[in-house]
Formats: sequence, structure tokens, C-alpha cells
Amino acid sequence: MTEAITLRQIGKSYDAGRQSVVALEGIDVRIDEGEFVAILGPSGCGKSTLLNLIAGFEMPSAGALQVFGASVQTPGPQRAVVFQEPALFPWLSVWDNVVFGPKLAGRSAADYGDMAREFIASVGLTGFEKHLPDQLSGGMRQRVGIARALLMRPQVLLMDEPFGALDAQTRLQMQELLLRLWDQYRKTVVFITHDIDEAILLADTVYVMSARPGRMQARIPVELPRPRGIDVLTEERFNLLKREIFGLIRAAH
Repeated sequence: MTEAITLRQIGKSYDAGRQSVVALEGIDVRIDEGEFVAILGPSGCGKSTLLNLIAGFEMPSAGALQVFGASVQTPGPQRAVVFQEPALFPWLSVWDNVVFGPKLAGRSAADYGDMAREFIASVGLTGFEKHLPDQLSGGMRQRVGIARALLMRPQVLLMDEPFGALDAQTRLQMQELLLRLWDQYRKTVVFITHDIDEAILLADTVYVMSARPGRMQARIPVELPRPRGIDVLTEERFNLLKREIFGLIRAAH
């Protein structure tokens, strides 16, 4: 399998007055192309910091980080990020938000139009292309953000608690949507979450981090068959994994 993301002995420290705060220490992770990885851990353990390093928003203080064999120095379109808030332009329509990236890059509508329509349809927003963000529900706005990220045609999709602000029912709908999209496009995904159920439902592999300084304390393969739906939430295999991961997170505090 092709190695998509490689982190070797990654550390990250911040200056805080006269002291240095160690956020991450000795992180070793290998993620294969097309793998869906979820990262869990207690609040403040450095999950989002780790994602920011992969995105190129920050640089590690120690270690080596590569995406498809290239060292990460800056953000790039091959690594699309979906945040908890979709950060849409409120004055632009759904269509214009989705196509903002390729349009800004000077690509012609003939180049990206068909694919934009495909992704808008994939996230269930056909017919809403002319709507403004304030005319959409929270879940629909997040769908726009996902379609926009997919249109960048990234090698890696980085998701930082993208469903954390949604109500429980909408969150389940978005999880089902993401499962369908992953089955369809097989992107390499790194997904940050606090929710054990969400991590097991979505991921091929769950990494559990320790409290600060964040270290990888466990790598848990999720050997549940795909395609996967929310019915798996009631299976005994699911609950066994949940108990194992819950015990690791409790021990991590």
C-alpha cells in the first residue's frame, strides 16, 4: 500500500512566557492511501494541533512529517480541511462557495463545472445552488463545506470535529453521508473527534492519544465490514471496541 501520511517522532512546543508548553511528544503514525483514520483523546491533548501540522498551518518543533513522500512546509490544495464551522462566505450562494477555490485559481467553469455539480449532488444539495448560507440549516452548511473541500480534488481530507456543533439527529445524518462519500471517493481521511461512537462508525483505524503532552498511546484497527451503516452501532463487536477505547481514554486523563 502507498504511504499517504508519515509522522516520525513529531513534537510540538509553544513558548508561554518564560516556560515552554509541550503539546505533542514522540508521535509516530503511518496512514495509508485511502485509509480513514479517527483520532480520539481527552480535551487539550493536542488532536487539533496534530491536524494543523499535517495541514501545514503550523510546523513541528521536532521530527519529520511527510505527505505522499513530500515534506510539509506550507498549506496546500492537496490537503483540504473541513472545520467544525464551515466558514462559508455569507454573501455567496451555495454554488459560488463550492467553486470558490478553482475560480480563485483562475480555472475555467468548463473545467470544474461538471465536477462541482457532481459533488453538490453527492452531498444532497441539488436544487439549493442559489441559496445563501443563512437560508440553510447547520447540517446543510457543513455539506457545502465538504463539497467545497472535495472540489479541490485533495489527496488528503482533514476534518477537525466537523459535526461537533450539530444536534444528535443531524450528526447521524452527516455521519451516514460521510460514509457514503468515503465509499464513493476513497479519500485518505484524518478525522478529529471527541465521540467514541463516531470514531468507530467512520474509521478503519482509531488512534487514542494521552493527555498533554499528547502521545499516541494506542492504535485500534476497526475490523467492521464496509460498506458500513448506523445499524453497526448496535452490534456486539461495536460495543466491545467501544469499551476498549473508553477504558484507554479514561486511563489517559
